[in-house]
Formats: sequence, C-alpha cells, structure tokens
Amino acid sequence: MTNQLTKYLLLAAASGAAIAFPGIAFAQTAPGQAGAAAAAGAAQEVIVVTGGRTFNSAEVSEAMIQQQTPLTSPLALIDNLPGVSIQEGDTFGFDDWSTTIAIRGFQSNLDEQQIGMTIDGLPNGNSNYGGGAKANRYIDTMNIGTVEVSQGTADVGSRSVEALGGTIDFRTSAPLDTQRLRFSASLGDFDAQRFYGRFDTGYLLDGVVKAWVSASHQEATDWVNGAAENRRDHFAGKIEADAGLVKLTGYMSYDDTQEDNYQQLFSAADFAANSNWDQLTDSWTGIPYIDQLYRRGWSTLRENFFTYLKADATVMPGLNLHAAGYHHKNEGRGDWVPPYIVDVNFDGAGNPQSEVTGGVRYEGGAPIGQIFFVDANGVALSPIAGCTSTITFPYGGAGAEYDPACYPAGAVAVQSYRHTHYKKRRTGVTADFDWTADFGMGQNLLRGGVWYEDTNREEWRDWHKITDTRLGFEYNDRAYWTQYSREYPQTIFKWYAEDQLTVGDFTVSVGVKQFLIDLKRVDLFDPSGAGDAKVDSDSDVLFSGGATWNTPLPGLQIFAGYAENFKSLGDERLETPGSDYSELEPETARNIEAGLRYNSGRVSASATYFNIEFDNRVIYLSANSSAGPDYLGGTNGAYFNGGGIESQGVELAATISIVPGLRGYLSYTYTDASYLGTGTPALDTTIDVTPGNQVVGIPENMAVASLDWMHGPYRAGISAKYTDERFVDAANSWAVDDYILADFYVGVSGDGVSDLLRGLDFSLTVNNLFDESYLGGITGGGAFIGAPRTTVFTVTADF
Repeated sequence: MTNQLTKYLLLAAASGAAIAFPGIAFAQTAPGQAGAAAAAGAAQEVIVVTGGRTFNSAEVSEAMIQQQTPLTSPLALIDNLPGVSIQEGDTFGFDDWSTTIAIRGFQSNLDEQQIGMTIDGLPNGNSNYGGGAKANRYIDTMNIGTVEVSQGTADVGSRSVEALGGTIDFRTSAPLDTQRLRFSASLGDFDAQRFYGRFDTGYLLDGVVKAWVSASHQEATDWVNGAAENRRDHFAGKIEADAGLVKLTGYMSYDDTQEDNYQQLFSAADFAANSNWDQLTDSWTGIPYIDQLYRRGWSTLRENFFTYLKADATVMPGLNLHAAGYHHKNEGRGDWVPPYIVDVNFDGAGNPQSEVTGGVRYEGGAPIGQIFFVDANGVALSPIAGCTSTITFPYGGAGAEYDPACYPAGAVAVQSYRHTHYKKRRTGVTADFDWTADFGMGQNLLRGGVWYEDTNREEWRDWHKITDTRLGFEYNDRAYWTQYSREYPQTIFKWYAEDQLTVGDFTVSVGVKQFLIDLKRVDLFDPSGAGDAKVDSDSDVLFSGGATWNTPLPGLQIFAGYAENFKSLGDERLETPGSDYSELEPETARNIEAGLRYNSGRVSASATYFNIEFDNRVIYLSANSSAGPDYLGGTNGAYFNGGGIESQGVELAATISIVPGLRGYLSYTYTDASYLGTGTPALDTTIDVTPGNQVVGIPENMAVASLDWMHGPYRAGISAKYTDERFVDAANSWAVDDYILADFYVGVSGDGVSDLLRGLDFSLTVNNLFDESYLGGITGGGAFIGAPRTTVFTVTADF
C-alpha cells in the first residue's frame, strides 16, 4: 500500500471518531474492555518503579504499547521512557543495521554496544550486528509482558557484559489462567502485513500447569523506493508449572528474518538535496559501480533459537533459591555487492581468470588485485588509456576502470556477491539465592549468585561471482574465494553479592560483583596458531550501593545510588588480524544518581539526577565513508581506547490521572554528554576526539507529552516526542536538526458495540502523524533518514 492509504484511513478514522464519540463522557474502563493489548496482559499503568530500589528504573505503560503497532519492533515500545532514544530505519524496525539505541550518553549501534539487554532476566549474548541479537530476535511484540529500563545504575545481579549504561529487560507475558485462542491481522503502508495466532491453554492438571504457543508472519518493503523484501517468521511458547516446592518456567522462541538494509547519508548536502532517498537503488542497471548500491544486495539474514528453563523454590521461610539454564543458537549472514571480482590467483598474463570462469574455490590468501571487466573468454581487461569516466554516482563518481564506456565493445562487467557468515552457540546457567530475616526493628535481605556461559562464535566470509551482471544480481552458489574463517570461543563467569538492610523508613544496600572473561580468536586457515589471539577481559571487583528513605510525606521516596559498571572486550575487537591487543582495555564506568519518587495513586512521578564517567572508551573508526566501503577489509573498521565520556543530566517523568478515563504522561530529559581526552593531544587528533565536544548521536534535550483516553469499549491517544539536535561527527561540525514526532491511535472493542462483534477488537495506529522529515539514527559517520508517516490497521479476534 502507498501513502494514499494513509489519507483514506485517516479520513475514515476521523469520520469514525465523530460517529463513535459524539458526546465524550469520561469513565473508568469496564473490565475486559481495555483493548487487545490490555487483554493480553501486556500493560502496566504505572511506569515509575518505586519500591525499595536504590536506583532509578521505569516500565512501559499500556498507552506506550498501544501507541505502537503489532508490526513494530519491541525496542520501539520504550522510546517514550525518560532518558531513552530509539531510532530505527523504518517504523517496523525491520532493519537491524540501522537500529540505534541511546540512554544517558551510552549507545548501542553499529559502532558500539554499551547498553545491556536481557530476556526475562537472561542474557541476550550481545547486541552487535555481527552475530549479536537484540530483543526483536527473541520476542514477538504481542507476547511482551512488560519492558523495564534501568537507565544507569542497574541491578547488581544483571546478566550482561555490555551494561555500561544500564540494562533493558524484556519480559515475556505469562500464560493466561483461562483458555483462549487469539488471531490478529494487520495491514499497513509500504506493503506491510502481519498475521499472528496464539493459544493459551489455561490451567491444566488441576491448576498445576498453564502454557501458550504462538506463531506470526510479517512482511513489508522499504519506505524509500519499495525495493526491499523484508519478512519475519516467529514461533514461541511458554509454560509454567507449579509443583508445590518448585515452580518451573520454560520458554522457547525461533525467529527467521530477512532484512534489506537502509543506508546512511554522509553529508548535510545529501539530505538537503533529497530528504526521501538514502541513495540505495531499486533497479539493476548492469553497471557494477552503480549496482553496488542495489538495495536487495544489502541484506541481513538471521535465524535465532533461544530457550530456557527456570526453577524457583522456597526451601524455608525467608530463603529462596533460583536456577536457570539456557541455550541460544544464532546463524545468518550479511550481504554486499562489491563492484569487482577479487583477483586471488595469478593465472598468467592474458589467460582466463579462474575466479571468473569458475570451478576453483580458493581458501584464504591475500588478494593480488581486482577484476572489473573481462572479454568473452574471461580474460581480464584494462580500461582504454586516457579514458575519463562519466559515471558520477555513487561516492562522488567512478574511475575509468569501473566505466563500461572505457572498454572496447564486447567487454563484460563482472561483480561479486559477498557473504559474511555468522554462527553462534551459547549455553549458560545461573544460580541465585535471597534470604530475608527479621531482627529487632529491622529486616535484612542478603542475596547473591553466579552466572556461567560458554560461547563459541564462528565467522567466515566468502565471495561469489554474480552470474551475469547484464541480467541481475543472481550469483553462483559456489564461492570463488573464502577470504577468512575464524572462531571466537569465550567463557564468562560472574559472581555477585548484595546486602540490603531496612530499618523503619530507611533502606541501605551494599553490593559487589566481578566478571572473569576469557576470549580467543582461532584462525581456521592457519593450523600453526600464528593467526590466533587471546585477551583476558576480567574486571576488578566492582562496588555498588545506595539508600532510600520513605519520607513522612505519604508516597514520597528519596533515593541515591552508586555503581561501578563494566563492558568486556567483545569478540568483534579481535576481527582485525595482526593488530596489537596488548594495550586494549575493557571499558569501565562510574554511575551516580539521586532523586525523588512520588506515588499518590492519581499521580506517579520521578525526578532523577545522574552523573556518569567512563574510562578506556573503545573508539570505532568506520571504514564506511563518503568515499565508499572497503569491501576487502577483514572488518568494517578498527578499535582504539580513546579516553572516555562524561555525562550528567536530569530525568523527569510523571503519569497523571486527569479525570476518570483520561490519563496524561510527561517526561523530560536533559543530558550533557561530552568527550574526555586521552591526555595526549596527538592521540586525540588521531582518533578524532576533541575533549569537551558533545558526544555523537546524543541529544541534549528530549521531551514527551501524551494523552490517553478510554471510555467503555473505546480508546484513543496521541503522543509527541521532541528530540534536540545531535552531532554526526566527533568534531561537532555537522549537527542534524531537532524534530518532533507524533503518534496517534484509536481503537474499539467490538463486544461493547454489538453482540455480532463480540470477541473482536479494531485499532488504527499512525506513527509520525504529521509526516515529519528528519534524520534519525546516527552511527558510522553518517545518519539514517527517519521513517515517514506510517499507518497500520489491526483486527484481533479472541475465542
């Protein structure tokens, strides 16, 4: 569907609203009429987490879930929480390549992964593009129970080796107590469609067991030129069994995704020239230099299987034990279409090139050149002497070696289809205890645990000849060259302990944790071991602590927290053979926060001040630039320790029940995030860091305002988020403009309208309601164009 659909659906929605809501009377939603998301058990009304925590955290609300569509990535649900900025290539989050997450100056994107992510409290592995997996690979949006974001000082027991800047915990919904069969179908702009089914068994075996299973399929094209073929198939199941002394919880998910990527823009001039084109093309021209930007040749393919089994037991009053085992399997590849064949074998002057004629597969070795055009026999040709190329796109134009006009008649262009293959296996176990004991006027909570994970990631890159560049991008199944093949075995061991003492209205906690991590690179093409490498990425003993005070004013709590956070050296740091890793150190961070929480029932609010400093920042220098990618590089860039970042700011959030049925939400975030130098000006210049400059991709100001209304079977809401200008480069020479995005939804539960519609629910969601033009995610020296207005209509049926 095109944007014409948006106009018609908006008109229909406005007309329907005028008919359905002629006289708006505010009233509490009747039980069972809160809409599809609420019926799924997916909503939490209060987004500010209070309790006895000495750090700040927040959960998504029902309204935040309803502001997004079932097609939407789970990541988008948290975008309105204070301190959080989520940017994706399109509204549906189909492209992991263009996904960026920022919280308090920390980021997860193509360049760096500094934010922890867990699934039901268990580790996601990591979040990087090469073999990593974000939450959208593990969970279907309609199976989410809630999402909790600990923005800075995360829980001492959190299982992540990336949590410099807090942790995002995505929690799957529990099986329902009663049997239910649910079907959902969505249609939207950009050929978007989705079909979902879930069956909840209800209680079985006299109330001992309950479970659900689900399946979904969704697809869409890209919003730029409609060339992408994006699809996702997801299967999942969850079971809970209460055997008396032990409660068991099991979860399994399988996700199969193909995504055609978006591309960054690398200058403000490119955006000004055409704000609706990311410079990837939709038509195959037969000219390799131009076709290297053919969208369907920029692809991400991934399969993820994840399962766990948890056991929780109370062995005596006050003493609880928890254990879990999990397994994760990840396979896939990333595709590119370099505009040449790599010459890896000397075939003799004037002889046919074996890389072109086929039949031979070369394993390893260094390239000796590149082949651009050949004659009918497969013999490499050189451009006509003195010829000047007339090709002006992309990357500022081509040299004579790329231009068919610079070769004699009958010359045939040759091109590669490059695959980078990823395979990963993770198996881990966790064990925890918590012991609560009362004494005198106080209560003491002692808890601790361990986490062990064994991981092996494989990566290899092979190059396939595009069969005939004159016809299309189909390629030979047999690769002509495998550039490299490596394994990255890794073991992780973490222990932690925390003691929390509560006396009256005061709670004080002290905790310690430590990570012991061994990581290797094994070159499978070099049995001598000369290409292997090893790093120890152990942390010091890391301290945390804090205090809360439930003040005499009812509902008001004061808290303060401190934590030393850590990010290990990931295996992507070892992807450049021959590099010296002896000086590369893990990143560390010191997080301090203090604030207020208030909850009166009608008003729930928080105010938090944070101050963060982290050292040994690993800087990623991207090979992707306005001059074009270095396709032959063993990685997409290089890594260095480059000083650090200092970040401080304020987060404010409030949820207000204005009148029965009408709820408002406000949040504001101020972040002052700047680079710290290495202490050596020459090194700062080399790694392009200017001390005091604003951190790339981090807005100083963000603000959210939303209104959500429910009355009987009807619901509607609108939200708007302001994002301040952000810098694309560390030199702070290019700032993208600030912008405001608005989301709108309207829905009705059919059984409140007519008995004929019982069990049905209808919703219409419009993201980027006013079709704002803006630059969104920032990474790799460029910025991705933000998605335009996108409309989705969903029907959900329950039986």
